[in-house]
Amino acid sequence: MLIADDLDKLLNVLPKFIKDPLNKHPSKKLLIEIVMDLGRRPEARFPDGPQYLSILNISWNDLDLCIKKIPQFSGDNRSGIECTLHRISSIKNRKGSIVGLTFRVGRAIFGTISCIRDILYTGKSILLLGKPGVGKTTAIREITRVLADEMERRVVIIDTSNEIAGDGDIPHPAIGRARRMQVAKPELQHQVMIEAVENHMPEVIIIDEIGTELEAIAARTIAERGVQLVGTAHGNYLHSIIKNPTLSDLIGGIQYVTLGDDEAKRRGSQKSVLERKAIPAFQVAIEIHERNSWVIHERVDNVVDNILQGSVISLQRRKFNLDGSISIGCENSSFVEFISHNNHNSDGIYNKLSLLSFNSSSIQDQVSIKNPNLSIKTSFDPSDILSHNNNIVESSTFMRLYAYGINMQQIESVISNLHLSILLTRDLLKANYILGLRSCIKNNSKIRQIAKSRDIVIYTIHSNSSNNIVRALKQMLDTKYVSYISWQQICAQKNLNQLDALNEARCAIEKIVFLYKDSVELLPRGYNLRRLQSYLISLYNLKYSTFGKLGYQRLIIYPR
Repeated sequence: MLIADDLDKLLNVLPKFIKDPLNKHPSKKLLIEIVMDLGRRPEARFPDGPQYLSILNISWNDLDLCIKKIPQFSGDNRSGIECTLHRISSIKNRKGSIVGLTFRVGRAIFGTISCIRDILYTGKSILLLGKPGVGKTTAIREITRVLADEMERRVVIIDTSNEIAGDGDIPHPAIGRARRMQVAKPELQHQVMIEAVENHMPEVIIIDEIGTELEAIAARTIAERGVQLVGTAHGNYLHSIIKNPTLSDLIGGIQYVTLGDDEAKRRGSQKSVLERKAIPAFQVAIEIHERNSWVIHERVDNVVDNILQGSVISLQRRKFNLDGSISIGCENSSFVEFISHNNHNSDGIYNKLSLLSFNSSSIQDQVSIKNPNLSIKTSFDPSDILSHNNNIVESSTFMRLYAYGINMQQIESVISNLHLSILLTRDLLKANYILGLRSCIKNNSKIRQIAKSRDIVIYTIHSNSSNNIVRALKQMLDTKYVSYISWQQICAQKNLNQLDALNEARCAIEKIVFLYKDSVELLPRGYNLRRLQSYLISLYNLKYSTFGKLGYQRLIIYPR
């Protein structure tokens, strides 16, 4: 990655007793920021922690010396150095005098967004999320250059604090051919956003730090006019934006909806639920937890819906490796939704919404990209099976269950506790089984007709107690062994060939034998590997036979 930081121009603003130690510091190129507080020792902050730069304390003269070398501070107490990307922020006392300065080092790092280059070419609006200092502004600056120079789009930056394109009237070269509109006052940012669309015909609008309700509304207005948006917001996760009443409009907004009796029974939920109000202004959300690890949500509307429903969502994590390649992994995360229904006024929605038990399974597949412009090659490592915590390897191997009149979270809890190979679905046509209250199924002839026409087996229980649900789910699996198989124990101390044989047998059982009631012929294996497969088959209480010539023998697994 090519880095341009103009660090010497920032150091020239500092007093000599601060500048000299920094010039000699071995980690000078990794400097994040410099802190000068009145009456305290100057401090430099690096990725591995802060360090004092001198035994002398900062005086009024030291602060005044720095202030005279930089432009006047704006309404948001920020300033900069002309033709650089550095940001200088001030802390004032009650009388308005500056008693502290923070010098944030601004760098243009070319190549930081190589892992999401494919997303940029889709033309979708992108929202970057992350805590302060994690690299959102650096990433959005590089996105601007790629869109303007490489993709030749008409890009306009709404630069409120001159942090993207640098201070002064001439933008920094790091933004390429993009145009920059400065904002006189931070509270006027939403007006400049609309002005940019109306006056300058942009194809892409770049916005850093969307933080007010007016800016969120302006972003939605711009999106509805067909302009691509790229913006940043403070928040570690997508669900933190959902719970933020100021920014929730960016992902469609949240509202209470009262369901009818039949719909509430069909969903297995309470009558008052939270739902998304509208189409999100941003179609893609990127969570930057670390500088080298990003989580991608390519369908924000679906992800938000699943979070509000408490369903399992699939995450895509992209990591920068030390050798310059990029790894793409898949993770499953579950959000259990807890909503207090004591008061349904809209002002209390966000205090009552709590998304709990965030659980991630391990990476399921790895993608190595040496050159993002070339085709992507995928490979599956059987050793990854060991870290799946008793879960099935692929979602397609799960038995699909449709719940009717039963609380979805209660069923999910039972499935998770017993490690059952069952996946809940809200689409009746995709289900293999239906589990419902007997009284609800009895009074609904339509669901019985659909089940009969599509050969879907219906299981009913008298009440939605946990014991009844457990018995019904075990009966669906049609074996008393599957629920208690410890996949980690079976795979422990096995080599790759053994893991491959076990994985083949398990996928055949779960994906074909159980789902389609059909026999499966496995690949030819040696005696020891067939013996391992036969042990797994016996745990599923299934029958098998061995056939083929010596040296090419293989197993056939039969359904009951």
